[in-house]
Amino acid sequence: MAIRFGGRYSPGAKAEAEANLPARAVPGKIHHRLEGRTTWITVAGVPFLLGAFFQDPVGMATNLAGFGILAGGMFMTRQGLQAEAAYDARRIARRPAIPRKLFGGVLTGLGLAVGAVEPGTGAMAGAGVIGLMGAALHWFSFGPDPMKDKGMEGIDPVQQDRVARFVEEAEGYLAAMRDAILRTRDRGLEARVERFAGVARGLFRRVEEDPGDLTAARRYLGVYLMGARDATVKFVDLYVQTQDASARAAWEALIADLETNFAARTRSLMQGSRADMDIEIEVLRDRLAREGVRVPQPAPEPEMPRLEGDRGQRLDDLLHETGWKERR
Repeated sequence: MAIRFGGRYSPGAKAEAEANLPARAVPGKIHHRLEGRTTWITVAGVPFLLGAFFQDPVGMATNLAGFGILAGGMFMTRQGLQAEAAYDARRIARRPAIPRKLFGGVLTGLGLAVGAVEPGTGAMAGAGVIGLMGAALHWFSFGPDPMKDKGMEGIDPVQQDRVARFVEEAEGYLAAMRDAILRTRDRGLEARVERFAGVARGLFRRVEEDPGDLTAARRYLGVYLMGARDATVKFVDLYVQTQDASARAAWEALIADLETNFAARTRSLMQGSRADMDIEIEVLRDRLAREGVRVPQPAPEPEMPRLEGDRGQRLDDLLHETGWKERR
């Protein structure tokens, strides 16, 4: 695919103010560092698949079943690793509803046992040993699933579930915007949607960490994102047919305004949390003071020497006042 290059004076270049804005990290899909192992283990089970065609009907069935169960176990394991990565990426998170890695380990051991079955005395016992060893190695390789909630102490579970529903709905709006903008086949527009999604997800994370902020952010997670999705779909329908530059400029201005508002709302919620913390500290200080406990006040920051009067001051005078020359 061709990539468009341009500079400051190229046609259609961005305004200088916009070009100087700091780049925001575009959040991608969260991956676990061990996901690649599931692919290699699935590939290692290919001999079951190939060897099935050189067996009798019973051997063919067991080999095919063994490979299928092993592949299913690796699929469950991959899903479990992705759920664990999402769990680790958040400061406040619920444990996965389904222990996918546990089920993946069971399926892996079962697949190895089924694939290792051969007619003969003691065949089932040997296959069982292989299956148990496979499940144990799976446990040591991928570890257990997260089994408890993280950072949920003191948070109303009903309110947290309500936040989860709103965030899921908001993520759906962002996904619809991303799918719609792909029709333009313009990498600049795709990157613009991803940057906006990154700012919006910052607000999502803020609300997830403090469900009490949902009331203040509810319109942003619902009405505003729904409007952004509808505007994006209509813009794409028009732009694909006409390549209208004015329509593109209007849409980009809308996304920029929304991005600014989302960032401002996130900062506002963070400042509100700081104010709440300061109030709690002052209340605690007052209570301790009433109990007769003296709490030391934080030391004020040292002030730098100032120039007095309207006259100028030489560097030697400043060094003399600060005592730098005496220390030398």
